[in-house]
Amino acid sequence: MRIDIVTIFPTFFDALDISLLGRAREDGILEVDVHDLRTFTHDRHRTVDDKPYGGGAGMVMKPEPWGEALDAILPGAVPDVAGETGPLVIFPSPAGEVFTQAMARELSGASHLVFGCGRYEGIDQRVFDYAGSRASIRLVSLGDYVLNGGEVAVMAMIEAIGRLIPGVIGNPESLVEESHEDGLLEYPSYTKPSSWRGLDVPPVLIGGNHGAIASWRRNAQLERTRRVRPDLLPPE
Repeated sequence: MRIDIVTIFPTFFDALDISLLGRAREDGILEVDVHDLRTFTHDRHRTVDDKPYGGGAGMVMKPEPWGEALDAILPGAVPDVAGETGPLVIFPSPAGEVFTQAMARELSGASHLVFGCGRYEGIDQRVFDYAGSRASIRLVSLGDYVLNGGEVAVMAMIEAIGRLIPGVIGNPESLVEESHEDGLLEYPSYTKPSSWRGLDVPPVLIGGNHGAIASWRRNAQLERTRRVRPDLLPPE
């Protein structure tokens, strides 16, 4: 997978050089290019924002640098109506669709993702309109809250998407039993020692009965989901 990131804080993404995603980059599974939006400006102050038309608080990111950045990243790109081939441009936005594990799995099959990190009061709407004329576009939200910029959201999405790409995780079976993969939260995990500071591992997990273990884990998933995220359960 190829990933392009447009941001005014390119060093934020240095963290992609470590851990599993860093290894995936070294192995050629994942290609990541980070683009500084300010390199696409032409004034001595490298200005990327201006006052909003119609008044209001804050500043809005200007369309000109974004247009040049998209032109550089998406040469010859055409709209992909089916959303199955070609580049997909993703802008983190509180006004977007909520990012989920299902979306992460869907996006892990893409060949080229472009992330645009907004700042201030947002990006000029015409940037979204223009990007939509060059490629598929999605506005995506991490949840019902507002961040200072899109970098944190993009990092979270890349982490969630990247680990689902074949070859990134050493044991792919570990992905199957995670939270949200089957619509439920993950069951609690334990390791040695069996007793620690007066707290014991549930006896069923060390009894060797795999059927009983599977049943315990399923019940633990349901109980945890019912207690913490009842909204994930189907109506009774």
